[in-house]
Amino acid sequence: MTTKQPSSTPAAPRTRPPCLSAGPPVDVRGWRRCRLLEYGFPPELAERLAGQRTDLHALLQLVDRGCPPELAAQILSPLDDPLSPPDEVG
Repeated sequence: MTTKQPSSTPAAPRTRPPCLSAGPPVDVRGWRRCRLLEYGFPPELAERLAGQRTDLHALLQLVDRGCPPELAAQILSPLDDPLSPPDEVG
């Protein structure tokens, strides 16, 4: 008699602390910062992005697809944003 193997593999254990609170989210900026840190954004960049209107889900999708966090932030930052590189004059 053989035992049936489960059809799906269990999810990998989470290695980063979740950005969950005991109650409803009250600090959206803190939650956004936490999510960005979970995805490997440097703390200073995560803090800046958490306070901006940058599409958080688009940032995280780019990182999920292999884009470095700094480049993802640059791709999605507005042209008049300090995250954007200055225009070269010459």
